[in-house]
Amino acid sequence: MDLFSSATSDADKRTALRAGLNSGELQRWPGAFSPLVAKLIADLGFEGVYISGAVLSADLGLPDIGLTTLTEVAGRGGQIARASNLPSLIDADTGFGEPMSAARTIATLEDAGLSGCHLEDQVNPKRCGHLDGKAVVETGEMVKRLRAAVAARRDDNFVICARTDARAIEGLDAAIDRAKAYVDAGADLIFTEALADAGEFEKFRAAVEIPLLANMTEFGKSELLTAEQLGDLGYNAVIYPVTTLRIAMGAVEAGLREISATGTQAGLLDGMQHRSRLYELLRYPEYNEFDTATFNFTIPGA
Repeated sequence: MDLFSSATSDADKRTALRAGLNSGELQRWPGAFSPLVAKLIADLGFEGVYISGAVLSADLGLPDIGLTTLTEVAGRGGQIARASNLPSLIDADTGFGEPMSAARTIATLEDAGLSGCHLEDQVNPKRCGHLDGKAVVETGEMVKRLRAAVAARRDDNFVICARTDARAIEGLDAAIDRAKAYVDAGADLIFTEALADAGEFEKFRAAVEIPLLANMTEFGKSELLTAEQLGDLGYNAVIYPVTTLRIAMGAVEAGLREISATGTQAGLLDGMQHRSRLYELLRYPEYNEFDTATFNFTIPGA
């Protein structure tokens, strides 16, 4: 019975995540800001779900400057992970503290049902990766953070991704050197934030041997490359971290302005998800069939 949680076990999701990274096919992981969005991502045939720290912060009405806690991130991340059978990768910021805190973060995220996470080399507290004024820790400190995380892992298939923000601070070559050190520390996947263009993505791919993740976030420092381009460059995964939230908030703001101006939502109906589609995603008929003695509601046909 998978009405109340995922039908796929946490272990099987982690196995699927690793298999996808090693498949030779680009893994596309749109960001989910809610469990319902995760259900839609799965329904439309994507390979995985990404859970952005910036999105979790924004959903709480907070800027992405390290204000969220491990409890908040693991709680919401677990809700999203359980909403579909897809593997999920979550943003764990700097690990929420010193190396021992990063180790506890891994254990907590495993318990919450996540398939992997990424840790970054910014100083703590961090800031959004596409803002100016970032600072990174010394390479050795990030290596300690990663080694602690790897040592705390109980499921070997839980993916630990190392993110470096050094490109914007120390330059591309320094970011590559850091990535190599992070591989030596046990990282399974490398995420380099804020590469400028296809040439930089290509250079990074040529220098690093393990799977690579590309961040295609809007309004940032990176050129928006297509999935086909990234696949041709040899990247293993791509995230669209804030895309669904930006789409949703753009529509919400436009709709609220329309209601304020006209006094009705009647002109917005064509752009809305229909009640029937929402019910389809939520599997209303299957809940109704589960126990008709208890759940005997009628689903509107319109």
